[in-house]
Amino acid sequence: MIRKLKGTEERFIKIEHLLSDPAVMADQKKYQEYLKEHGELNKIVPVFREYTGAEEELKEAKALLKDSDPEIRAMAKEEIPILESRIAQLHERLNILLMPKDPRDEKNVILEIRAGTGGEEAGIFAGDLFRMYTRYAESKHWKIEIIEKNDSAAGGFKEVVSMVQGKGAYSQFKYESGIHRVQRVPETETQGRVHTSAVTVAVLPEAEDVDIEINPADLKVDVFRSSGPGGQSVNTTDSAVRITHIPTGVVATCQDEKSQHKNKAKALNVLKSRILDAKIQEEDAKRAADRKGQVGTGDRSGRIRTYNFPQGRMTDHRIGLTLYRLDSIMEGDIQEVIDALRAHNQTLALKDS
Repeated sequence: MIRKLKGTEERFIKIEHLLSDPAVMADQKKYQEYLKEHGELNKIVPVFREYTGAEEELKEAKALLKDSDPEIRAMAKEEIPILESRIAQLHERLNILLMPKDPRDEKNVILEIRAGTGGEEAGIFAGDLFRMYTRYAESKHWKIEIIEKNDSAAGGFKEVVSMVQGKGAYSQFKYESGIHRVQRVPETETQGRVHTSAVTVAVLPEAEDVDIEINPADLKVDVFRSSGPGGQSVNTTDSAVRITHIPTGVVATCQDEKSQHKNKAKALNVLKSRILDAKIQEEDAKRAADRKGQVGTGDRSGRIRTYNFPQGRMTDHRIGLTLYRLDSIMEGDIQEVIDALRAHNQTLALKDS
């Protein structure tokens, strides 16, 4: 690891020189490539330098144990365990920084939320979850837009599909896939009984042309009239689009835009992402035995979280995390949960390696 890190530091120094080279600065494409690489290496090199500095301090402290002055020996004895603990922490940080990155982490996200068991209450909670994720996206300054929705009669959604656009969106959202369970007294309940309902969340990395290639001959495109609110063109023009991928049977629909062309582009984007996601799930299933206990990002059949309103409690069952601040969580304050899931996965990945 140290040998690899020394090579990383040498590359970092070389890029710093290249970034100040007039010839490189004149070539904007090359300059941007070096700037991006510099940014990635700048996450690792300062930690490595801190690590090597701490090791030097430890070596000096151990040498002072042989000093003739008892006070200096006592100070060195106190300092050694502090330095050893710091070195161990930095070593773990370096291990995490050197772990292979998920190539999908920087992608945008297709976020799909569907009401499950629980009737109208499940639809209301689907709306609550969509609002929670919208608030979270806004806190990160990411753009979120609805692609397809099916409103529930009592409020909320039977289904809502949206796009979250922002650097690193998938890295933050990817652990949200699964069944989200809610326990609360529905507004329609007259006797004050707590009901349990469920909502399914699916998080798909946005597919790009380099990720998946689709033969236009394999697509069946249907157009129809939009339904619901949306302006004068709704119910008067065939602007809504449904695309079916014949080989896989995967379907995507979009009717949010007034333009048929825009709806088709959005639906095709969702379709590609769903096909890519199916491939990712298949690959993850093959590797499942090798990463036993790791928090998955593809399986949507398992209950991952419970939101208990009477007790103001949220529990993530995958890592045993319970927080008693449900109000702020439903307002989009979910970073603590996401960070805990990511840390859990990193720990398991380190053990595997």
